[in-house]
Amino acid sequence: MKRLYLALLNAAVWLFAVLWTLPFVGLLMLSLLPYGEVVTKGWLRLPEPGSVTLKNYVEALFNPLYDLATGFKNSLIVASASTAIALGAAALLAYAFVNLPFPMKTFIFALIIFVMMAPQQISVVPLFFLYNWLDQSLGPYGVKLYDSLLGIILLHSAWGTAWATFFLRNYFALIPRSLVEAAKVDGARDWAIFRRVVLPLAKPGIVAAALLQYTWVWNDLFYALVFLSSPFNQVITQKVVFLKGEYHVDWGLLSAGSVVTMLTPLVLYVVFSKYFVRGVAGWGVKR
Repeated sequence: MKRLYLALLNAAVWLFAVLWTLPFVGLLMLSLLPYGEVVTKGWLRLPEPGSVTLKNYVEALFNPLYDLATGFKNSLIVASASTAIALGAAALLAYAFVNLPFPMKTFIFALIIFVMMAPQQISVVPLFFLYNWLDQSLGPYGVKLYDSLLGIILLHSAWGTAWATFFLRNYFALIPRSLVEAAKVDGARDWAIFRRVVLPLAKPGIVAAALLQYTWVWNDLFYALVFLSSPFNQVITQKVVFLKGEYHVDWGLLSAGSVVTMLTPLVLYVVFSKYFVRGVAGWGVKR
């Protein structure tokens, strides 16, 4: 009976996975096949030899009208830098909250949770005026925040630090306190304990937080529309909108742009899926 139950459960999971991936398969086929062939013959089939083409991808990436390659490069820069800054700061803060005594610790942590829960939309207008004021003040020194990759990186890093601190603080709390105390007895300082004891044990949690932060920044369109206006600074979520014409939609071109847009987060989740599952599931493990 148990074996039958497991077999049915396994079949249900596989069926759900196949149904879940069908839209992506359709998108991929639409981007690789001529649109007329998809309309007449459908996409749920093996493509004929010679009918597969990368024309839509080349057009989307390198046509000056769309310039998806520039958006892809900017998104890589913004997402990578925002993830590195946010996770670096959050890991240090999380270690301090778990292992270091300091005044008003509970209040500061509650403040971080409050910032994490605040809707991003309420901060747009104050941030817009703040960036303009800072540009006027720091402009003579060559610093520009509005309509620059630096400004959007700092913005995403600030938002990401709050929730990543909450996430990693809870994960660091699962690490046995005896390991930290033993390292202190051996004469290790906090930086050495953080680097040699805590970070190796918390690798799954850090990877999970990094994937979530990277995906959130990569998929962001709201802040990008407000704070990035120049075509050479726009990220891929802004560029892909231009693939949709005003009077005509080239579905093959739009599908190719959509595949390129989702490719990087998808590859990262596939490569680091083991760490991601362990990092998220680690919260429920008693140690």
